Amino acid sequence: MDTKQIKALMSNFDESGLSKLKITKEDFSIEFEKATGLVAAPVQAVAVAAPVAVAAAPVAGQAAPVTAAEITGDSIDSPMVGTYYGSPSPDSPTFVKAGDTIKKGTVVAILEAMKIMNELEAEFDCKVLEVLATDGQAVEYDMPLFVVEKI
Repeated sequence: MDTKQIKALMSNFDESGLSKLKITKEDFSIEFEKATGLVAAPVQAVAVAAPVAVAAAPVAGQAAPVTAAEITGDSIDSPMVGTYYGSPSPDSPTFVKAGDTIKKGTVVAILEAMKIMNELEAEFDCKVLEVLATDGQAVEYDMPLFVVEKI
């Protein structure tokens, strides 16, 4: 990356709602992190009637995020923040589905970051047990995308 690209990346990161971003490609790596700098505002005491418990529910049609701690076994995780796509185009079949046996280097998904489509490849031979992400879903760095069993 040249200086202009890095400055543009910094500007886009600064304007985004992201708090952390790490990009690694071949022999180049860059990492950004925003300081939160949260300051507590003075709070005025107010009498509250009965507290009401509210359970957070995932938005319809969107999978609840899965953490690495919830997965037993191996997984293929997102190496970056971006948007997950399971196929090369909307009318193409998915790269992999549950039950598929794949070899190291097989493309399993596309991750879009800053209008750049990055192919995600399997780092080892494995059998896909479960696909955790859905097309168009925003994914975080190190978020599990597939539950797999190494072969």
